[in-house]
Amino acid sequence: MNKYPQLRQLCWNRPDDAVVDGETAFALYERNWRFVDHDAIISSEQKLLDRLIAEYGNGHLLAAR
Repeated sequence: MNKYPQLRQLCWNRPDDAVVDGETAFALYERNWRFVDHDAIISSEQKLLDRLIAEYGNGHLLAAR
C-alpha cells in the first residue's frame, strides 16, 4: 500500500504496514475519489487503478473522473 501514495492517503486511519485486498482497495478509491489528487497519481498507481477497475468495477469507476 505504501507504494501507492494516493491509496496510502485514503488509508490514513490504517497502520502503515496494513495490507488491503484488491476489492477493498477498489472500494476505497471509488468511495473516496473526491479526495484523490488526480494530478499526483504516479504511473504504477494508475496501472493498479486500471487493473482494479477492470477486475472489480467491470471496466467502470463509479465516481467523477
